[in-house]
Formats: sequence, C-alpha cells, structure tokens
Amino acid sequence: MAGKQRKPDLPKGTESNGQLAEAAHLQVIEGNSLSPGELAMFEMFEREQWASEDRRAYIGQRTGGRVRPSDILRARDADRK
Repeated sequence: MAGKQRKPDLPKGTESNGQLAEAAHLQVIEGNSLSPGELAMFEMFEREQWASEDRRAYIGQRTGGRVRPSDILRARDADRK
C-alpha cells in the first residue's frame, strides 16, 4: 500500500476525548508534544467544564503572565461571536 502513512499513536489519556486527542496529535506533528502535566491540565478543563476565559486566565497565571490580558479579552470576544 504505497503512499499510506501510519498514524502516530495518540498521547496516553487522550483517546476518550476527540478534540483533545486531535490537538495533542497536532502538537506531536509540530514537534511540540504536550507534557503529562499539560495533558492533565487540559483533561481537567474538559472534565470540570471550565469556561474559555477561566482556562486562559489559569494558563496565564501558570506561565508567569506571559499571556497578555488583551489577548484573553480578544479571544473571549471571538468565542462569543
């Protein structure tokens, strides 16, 4: 079967969540795999149904504020459209 590529295995723990699995797979393709801690964080967001702005604020806190508030507001407004 020429031209058919094998799909890489999904990161452990993402199989049951389609969007998270797809996002994690894209990160692998880009050479920037999610760490186990990052996967756990995103799974927590999904499990506890965090709002988008709360997720961004939490990530901003964890990254030492490298996420600008204006970026959070712009993304929030885009989500509401």
